[in-house]
Amino acid sequence: MSEGTFIVFEGGDRVGKSTQARALARALAACEVPHLLTHEPGATSVGARLRELLLDPVHVLDDRCEVLLYAADKAQHVHEVVLPALREGNVVVCDRYVDSLLAYQGAGRGFEVSELREILGWATGGLTPDLTILLDADPGAAVQQADDKDRLELAGADFHARVAEAFRALATQDPARYLVYPGLADLDATARVIRETVGKLIGHELVVPDVSDLAGEW
Repeated sequence: MSEGTFIVFEGGDRVGKSTQARALARALAACEVPHLLTHEPGATSVGARLRELLLDPVHVLDDRCEVLLYAADKAQHVHEVVLPALREGNVVVCDRYVDSLLAYQGAGRGFEVSELREILGWATGGLTPDLTILLDADPGAAVQQADDKDRLELAGADFHARVAEAFRALATQDPARYLVYPGLADLDATARVIRETVGKLIGHELVVPDVSDLAGEW
């Protein structure tokens, strides 16, 4: 059993997950709460190489290959980064985790979710977040505004609509573990709701950090 707290940010592309994950980490740091900020894919040296393959629009990957590469990244990340940090009592803040694979490769690519869950359970050792923060936004709205789209962001409006609906369905199935909040909403208001929710979870009131410089992807 882990001794820390595992918090995950999920949602579609460009909805503010990375920004809010950084904002939460900054609030934890301001209160001297031991924590680790991380992300998927690509947070390990192995994962960084996998991320290049997964997101480069030049690569043409078979859909099953894509699933297995994402699962490999998660396996390495959990066992090299996440579990050690949790065992040390940290609050681990992670930008994307298993729900992203279930939504993108399940609803998006059309794979059976039950099969994906089995792969993910084996890859991660069944590690489940204590809290998943889902930033929900109009499917593809933020992606359409981006100039530097990666391979998944180029998948099209129908793909992103299926992904968004899958995230909502996952949250409905386990509401006690989810905070669902509008993506692309006011940065400070969103950060405040997240701080309050996390503060109650870890039993520590979190202060308001300056988040004006935190936008951007990994």
